[in-house]
Amino acid sequence: MKTLIVERDERGVVSVVLNRPDKKNAIDYRMFEELLEVFTEVSESPSDRVLVLSGAGADFSSGADLAGDGTPDRHQLAQMRFYGSVALALHQLPQPAIAKIRGVAVGAGLNLALGCDLIAASSTARLSEIFARRGLSLDVGGSWLLPRLVGLHRAKELALLADIISADEAERIGLVNRVVPDADLDALVEDWAGRLAAGPPLALAMSKRLLNNAFGAGMAEALDAEGMAQSVNTGSEDTKDAFRAFFQKRDPLFRGR
Repeated sequence: MKTLIVERDERGVVSVVLNRPDKKNAIDYRMFEELLEVFTEVSESPSDRVLVLSGAGADFSSGADLAGDGTPDRHQLAQMRFYGSVALALHQLPQPAIAKIRGVAVGAGLNLALGCDLIAASSTARLSEIFARRGLSLDVGGSWLLPRLVGLHRAKELALLADIISADEAERIGLVNRVVPDADLDALVEDWAGRLAAGPPLALAMSKRLLNNAFGAGMAEALDAEGMAQSVNTGSEDTKDAFRAFFQKRDPLFRGR
């Protein structure tokens, strides 16, 4: 990898670090390619339990690299569909994904973070849907993610005014899950990652999918999908061991099968 640092530990935690700190981790074409490769690889790996996305150095990401170095000469719509495929690959990961935000997270970088399932931010972080300041509209999934996270009118405020907001404001409006002092950020994400890695992979994947589909389903469809998910769970070795562990007063051992 030229633009990412990818590390795995024995628990199944995959750490993906955007690694262009001299550019505030601006996402160039090569980084988009490598992100798609990693997301696809993780999605197919039974040993990967959780993905943690962060930025090298002081910042998460300053957004797309506007210099465009290394971008192929292709139709603009085809190019945008490629960027969209990266956001979709992250969204469709069966494993939970955590974004760890320090410093700036703006534009495409912010929307990449919002595509994760949990977001932890340093109290000094700064966030913005900065597109309008560059004469651009939302991309990398922002138009779908924002209203689901903060509501339609707040999403319009963020997108149309393109203000830079503090981490505390982001937490207040529901854009991020948790804000902690910078010194505590690593420990919080480590705790979340460990808990998720130790959880039941099948059940977590299906709960994630049910919630992702919630706004496009009616109550009857949601209940039917829940029923199918629970039918899979109750036939799995993980759920059987969880029931045994409950009666034996021990922790279950989840193997993803």
